[in-house]
Amino acid sequence: MKSEKNNLELLVKALTLVAIIIFLWWLLIAEKDNHIGLKVDDDINPTPEQIQSIRDIGQWEFLSISNEELVDTVRKGVFSDDQLVRIYYGTLRLGVDLSKTKKNWITAHGDTIVVRLPKVGLLDKEFIDETRTKAFYESGRWTARDREALYRKARRQMMSHALTKENLKTAEANAEHEVRRMLSAMGYNNITVKFDK
Repeated sequence: MKSEKNNLELLVKALTLVAIIIFLWWLLIAEKDNHIGLKVDDDINPTPEQIQSIRDIGQWEFLSISNEELVDTVRKGVFSDDQLVRIYYGTLRLGVDLSKTKKNWITAHGDTIVVRLPKVGLLDKEFIDETRTKAFYESGRWTARDREALYRKARRQMMSHALTKENLKTAEANAEHEVRRMLSAMGYNNITVKFDK
C-alpha cells in the first residue's frame, strides 16, 4: 500500500512537472509574437481644422499703399473753359484672398509642407476714401456724372501707380515670409510657398 501511495505521489509530481513545462513552453511561444516597442512618427500632418482656420483668415494683407491723386478735367467753352480739379485719397491693400484657395492647397509629408496661395492682388476695389476727397478748384457747372467720371479717372491712376510689379513682388515676399513664420511655429522645417499665376 505504501508503495502504491509513493507511486501515486510520484505520478502526481511528474504530471505537475509536465504541466508546468507545457505551460512555460506555451507561454514562451505565445509571447514570441508579442512585443512592445516605440515608434517615432515624424509626420506632422495639418488637421482639416488647422487648414480651415488658416483659410478663415480670409483676406490677408501684406502691403498697404496710401495714395493721393490730383485729378482734373476741362470742358472747352465759347467764352471760357470750365475746369474741375479734385484731390482723391485712398489706401490700396495688396494681399491674398484665402477663400480663393484651390483643393489640396496645403500638402504635407513629414516635416515638409507645400502651400499654394492665390495670386497676390488688390483686396478691396473700393479703396478711395470719399470723405477725404477735396475740391481743389471748380469753375462752371458740373453734374454728378462728371464727378463720377473724375472719380473713375482717379481710381485708374491710383491703381496704375500702386499695382506695379515691384509692389506686387514686395507683397508676395511679405506673404511668403509670414506664411513661413506661421508654419515654422507649427513645427515644419521644410516649407515651400507657391503662388497661383
